[in-house]
Amino acid sequence: MPDMIRKVHVHMPYLLLGRHLPMVLAKKLNLEIYFSHDALQSLDRNQCAKVSRTLENAGLKVTFHAPFMDLRPGALDDGIRRASLDRIRQVFDLIPIFKPLKIVCHPSFDQRYYVSCDDLWLENSVNFWRQLIVQAEDGGAVIALENVYEREPGILRRLLEALHSRQVCFCFDTGHFNVFARAPLEDWMEQLGRFIGHLHLHDNFGKFDEHLPVGGATFPFGLFFAALKKLDVRPTVTLEAHAEEHLWQSLANLRNSSYLDGLNL
Repeated sequence: MPDMIRKVHVHMPYLLLGRHLPMVLAKKLNLEIYFSHDALQSLDRNQCAKVSRTLENAGLKVTFHAPFMDLRPGALDDGIRRASLDRIRQVFDLIPIFKPLKIVCHPSFDQRYYVSCDDLWLENSVNFWRQLIVQAEDGGAVIALENVYEREPGILRRLLEALHSRQVCFCFDTGHFNVFARAPLEDWMEQLGRFIGHLHLHDNFGKFDEHLPVGGATFPFGLFFAALKKLDVRPTVTLEAHAEEHLWQSLANLRNSSYLDGLNL
């Protein structure tokens, strides 16, 4: 199991990190730290520095997950975009402290919401992320834009093509795809495969975002990893387990399946 643990990061809300830090250090878990709006509103930067030193001294790697609740990076309303930028920038301001490899963010396109305004959403989104690219580059981090409610891959492909930056990649979330996507996996890999730089691995039965263990429901992991191994990409990997027992089961399933073998991790 230790060899598998070294290959992945583990989802960890910052507000729960203090409670779980002894386990993180004992098991040597690389982390994807999620900074919710609640965490950011009461953040103690001195405490952040202390936590970062502890993780670094243990030889552990870090990625970030930015806040996303109520945020609209491509909003048509300028005020909503400014508020979204202010909140997400709070996480980018922590780059010098934690030195994360990736910062996962939600572009938050939903065709049920942005009806017949794809082009305007895209223009606003491009301008939004360009304001953060330099800050990410200065800190050696890459922005990983994650699929959530997007039914088709086209809008995310257009966004990544327009940004055209080594500091931006695609985060493929298997659970979100299984619930919300309507285009086949082959289409997603064809359009977005070359942009993949980060993976969120979890499973569900296609109705709810259940965050079940990898291989515990219906996402086609075999097909996905077979397609991924044909691409010239080097993704970091996060297990997005929302329960500790699901984390250990995901690790066991990945070890038994050999899905990660042969990937350029």
